[in-house]
Amino acid sequence: MSRNTIPTEDEVRKAVIELKTRNTASGVAKIHSLLLDANLSWTVSEKRVRKILQSEGLVRSDSANTKTIHPSSRLNKSLDVNKWTSRVEIKFFDAIKGKGLVAKEKIAKGEVLWKEDPFILAPEWEIYDLQLSSQACSFCSTIIRDYSPLHISCGASTTATPCTAKFCNRLCRLQADKVHPLLCPARNPASVPLLAFARKAQWLALHALAQCTSRLLLASQKDDATFGSDWEVFQSLAVLGMEERYQCLRDQGLEPDRESWRRAFDLYLQAFKEPTLPVQQKKLARMLKKQIPQELQTDTFEYQAFLRGLGRMSLNLEAHGGLYRLHSHLNHSCTPNISVRHLDQRTALSRITVIAREEIDPGEELLITYTNPESNLRDRRRRLSEWGFGLCQCKRCVEEEEVSKDSDMNTQEADDLADQLKAGLGVL
Repeated sequence: MSRNTIPTEDEVRKAVIELKTRNTASGVAKIHSLLLDANLSWTVSEKRVRKILQSEGLVRSDSANTKTIHPSSRLNKSLDVNKWTSRVEIKFFDAIKGKGLVAKEKIAKGEVLWKEDPFILAPEWEIYDLQLSSQACSFCSTIIRDYSPLHISCGASTTATPCTAKFCNRLCRLQADKVHPLLCPARNPASVPLLAFARKAQWLALHALAQCTSRLLLASQKDDATFGSDWEVFQSLAVLGMEERYQCLRDQGLEPDRESWRRAFDLYLQAFKEPTLPVQQKKLARMLKKQIPQELQTDTFEYQAFLRGLGRMSLNLEAHGGLYRLHSHLNHSCTPNISVRHLDQRTALSRITVIAREEIDPGEELLITYTNPESNLRDRRRRLSEWGFGLCQCKRCVEEEEVSKDSDMNTQEADDLADQLKAGLGVL
């Protein structure tokens, strides 16, 4: 049936109020979709539905948002940037923007600024599956193509309790001791359900949080300096809790899946704190003999802290699943002046190389893109708003906004129609 009927204001208002009353948790986009499903001949834009809901007080208007939601971060005062590069320095801009990296001297186009190995790695699922089948290094994720006497299997693996982890060489195996033991099915079988749940849901942030928690817990069993250094890295990461994030998403019709959050949290506690079986409890206790610092317990094993941890991972992970100490300081622009590459594919796939895309002047900020640079203005801004970054005002966005206003006064109407079509297809 074609949509060729434009309903009256009273008809739309009555239908929208009725749908909202029956679906109180649904956002604007969801109500819009339900409205079109219930009235197959109607042509109604999402903008029109939003105005009705706002006028009836059924959804917050922009002016009603007295508290702006945005990620927060803090400086890691112990981080020595010179370990990676002497060309840049950390700068704290303000409470909204947080920290970033700026050039200390003139940087030429094409220059390699630094290389960096990850603090933790939760690789793309294709690589993770290769790790599970012993075809990729469980530490650096490099593909293991041919047999080599340098390759080392997990020392805890037995016939009764196998672990498929394999490492490129002795160095990777030793480095993996910072994270692997608490995620090893032989040493900590209680972690298996958590990792399986993350894999099935393709929940990269959950997998990354498991990796990060394992590192922090193992560091707490060593000296204070080791734990303090790792703890500072974690605490300094930009954070936006999952509940706060979904306040940003509500008007897009996306609702939080709190049931999955709770299930993930239960498995998380089971993996790292309260295994269900006595044999699993004994194995975990062998690795966590020292008392876990109270600050670590508070910021990991409480539910709201867990949700913040998921937000930390989502905000700071590099595109391929690594969490990097220096890279995590980089802010966004739709026209980035640096690029992040994985160039050491045969020796250290997880290692990133940061390269200048253009000439950078002293004092100029180093910027990457958080979105697909091929996307249009509206999609880029929407993607950023999902994480509380607000309306992007980078040079490219401002210029495209001006061109859009001058050349096409019907852009918003076209966007509304696109939203309507997507909602009708159920792809919003």
